[in-house]
Amino acid sequence: MDRLDAMSVIIAVTETGSFSAASRKLGTPVATVSRKVSELETRLKAELFQRSSRRMTLTDAGRSYIEACRRIIEQVEEAEREVSGEYRIPRGDLAVTAPWGLGHTHLLPIAVEFLNAFPEVALRLVLTDRVVDTVAENVDVSIRIGALPDSSMIATRIGSIRLVVCASPEYFEEHGRPSKPEELGDHDCITLDDPAVSTAWRFRRGGRSIVVPVRSRLCVNTSEAAVGAAVAGAGLARVMSYKMDAARRAGRLVAVLEAFEPEPLPVHIVYAQRRLLPLKLRAFLNWATPRLKARLVLA
Repeated sequence: MDRLDAMSVIIAVTETGSFSAASRKLGTPVATVSRKVSELETRLKAELFQRSSRRMTLTDAGRSYIEACRRIIEQVEEAEREVSGEYRIPRGDLAVTAPWGLGHTHLLPIAVEFLNAFPEVALRLVLTDRVVDTVAENVDVSIRIGALPDSSMIATRIGSIRLVVCASPEYFEEHGRPSKPEELGDHDCITLDDPAVSTAWRFRRGGRSIVVPVRSRLCVNTSEAAVGAAVAGAGLARVMSYKMDAARRAGRLVAVLEAFEPEPLPVHIVYAQRRLLPLKLRAFLNWATPRLKARLVLA
């Protein structure tokens, strides 16, 4: 039995919670995953997992063993990276995830410049608005918008994102500009068809939160569509500031009610803590962090 291979299998089962999910992650048949776990348990004369129809959970013996396995696998991987030169020159594959809009607007141009500067690094960008499981999907770096949960990850704040109410100059010429949130009831508003997004907009006044119902004349399913509709004069949209920034700079959108905006959302660059950072990861962090900060200062 290849013990390192068996250790990798039980780590995958632990992280994914089932034989089938582990088999997908490893690209290995489910029967092979099950057999390797059983062989290892036979060798150790101990049960590592409590099996149920829904999820595999570690036993007490399994918990202590899996921590030792992780340390061993990490040491082996670090030794391989050192031998391959990963600690001498930025080299190898690197995966980065970011929200779709932020990734397209800000991360993508920075990533292209990074590839030109470091020709021996290959990047995989995962641009999506879902929260990526960085362990299951082998992602090295995440760009996150909003408050972060407590974890062992290392997080560096790189900026802030405002939630902006905006419309086209032509709309304001015809309908006037609201000077306070309560006046939104007299305006056409563009809302998002998203159960997580309320048709009442939340603002801040004097340190306290206020909620104002809005009149939706147009409902769309993406904030990019809301920006496009606002540019076309359909009404006021409320979007994250980076999504309307290009239109604002072009004079096609104007922000209003800025004094009443809620607290800006923090943006962090996040990665797992390691004893030694591969040079490809260190190079990307050193390259991307100051450039993203320059773009995201109250973007």
